[in-house]
Amino acid sequence: MTSTLRPLAAAAASAVLLLTLAGCASATPTPTATETGDATASVSTDTACSGDEGVTIVVDASALGDDPAEEKCLITEEPVIAAEALTLAGIETEGTEEYGDQVVCRVDGVPAEDTALPAEDGSDYFETCQAMPAAFAYWSLWVKPAGGEWGYAQEGLSTLELQPGDAVELLFTLNGEPAAPTP
Repeated sequence: MTSTLRPLAAAAASAVLLLTLAGCASATPTPTATETGDATASVSTDTACSGDEGVTIVVDASALGDDPAEEKCLITEEPVIAAEALTLAGIETEGTEEYGDQVVCRVDGVPAEDTALPAEDGSDYFETCQAMPAAFAYWSLWVKPAGGEWGYAQEGLSTLELQPGDAVELLFTLNGEPAAPTP
């Protein structure tokens, strides 16, 4: 009797597996909500948000002679964590080996490991992302509340909550310039 039950059990398991796979194949995917619960967040490039339509994201590496600051608008009606806003906007940050993502070392690959950063004393510095970046060549995090002024962020990307109407900026400073975001 055991010999007839095993093939029946195997056949039943196969039938259940086939039905499950068929159900997965025909299921219509649904939008995935972000951690904030906002399934309708979208990004508008090359422009700041207008009013409280979302969160403005600025990346400024102009101190390196690169292009001017890049602005994006993450259109959302819900609060969003800064790290999530950057991810949704397609901006990639890299932390350091010693401090992880608590310290921003690179934004979208900038500065590259082979980029010579000129120090005030005339020497060249190459960022390796091992520990804290050099005091003369680093990314800083700024936040501007809706209707307010730019201020140095008191929290990191992973805990900084942004409300619609707020702005956040990653600013690369080289030898003290620029010292703060432009208004």
